Amino acid sequence: MTNNLLPDSFFLHELANIAGKASLEHYRTNELTVLQNKPKADYRFDPVTQADKLAEKLMREYITAAYPDHAIIGEEYGISGSGSIQWVLDPIDGTRPFLCGLPLWANLIGVTHHGKAVMGMMSQPYIGERFWADANGSWTSSAHGHFRLETRKNIALNQAILHTNSPEPIATHPDIHFGSLTEQVLMTRYGGECYAMAMLAAGRIDACFEYALEPYDIVPLIPIIEQAGGVVTTLDGGRAEAGGAVLATGCPILHEQILTILNQG
Repeated sequence: MTNNLLPDSFFLHELANIAGKASLEHYRTNELTVLQNKPKADYRFDPVTQADKLAEKLMREYITAAYPDHAIIGEEYGISGSGSIQWVLDPIDGTRPFLCGLPLWANLIGVTHHGKAVMGMMSQPYIGERFWADANGSWTSSAHGHFRLETRKNIALNQAILHTNSPEPIATHPDIHFGSLTEQVLMTRYGGECYAMAMLAAGRIDACFEYALEPYDIVPLIPIIEQAGGVVTTLDGGRAEAGGAVLATGCPILHEQILTILNQG
């Protein structure tokens, strides 16, 4: 296998199979334990389980065997290697719902080329639903079929559906005018984790805003949203691969409107 080339979608699905199998070994079982709490800004409980560790370990081994020259960054084991192609792994995005038995978590797999997110996979193995993107488009598959993803366009701000994962950070970031935004949209929902981003790509949600993402939280989702016609940026309108405060929308016009409100009120 040529290591200076991007992987194909088949390889993404193979990785998702590996991560999914490892995750489900511990999902909704009495053997699931919290190995570590990694509190971060605005969240006092951010757990790590043996399922997180196992899924990332197995994905890393599979990638390294096939692409030994590729770099890898993952939530649990950090950065290894260097080069123009980097894998970005979040073995279980949504460990808190994973602990609660709620199927709002997913295995996230991303690929960057020269720092730009170019491929992504979000796989929910318990439900059997996947969202992924490559150079040919953005797709979803489940027991209900295989479909191309497309974001919703030309939606008025007062008819837009907004999502953020938790209300906890809102009070601690008064410089980000999220309250002003909630007053102008149709409704605001919470708690969807990475599934909210997938539903944005599918045209069910119009805007997702998160206050403090890591690269592994957002890189796998950027291609899925962009190839479906959406926009993902930081608050200053730049690329979002490095994480931070991130806005994703299904429509470029709506994106500019929301950026203005978040920055200026």
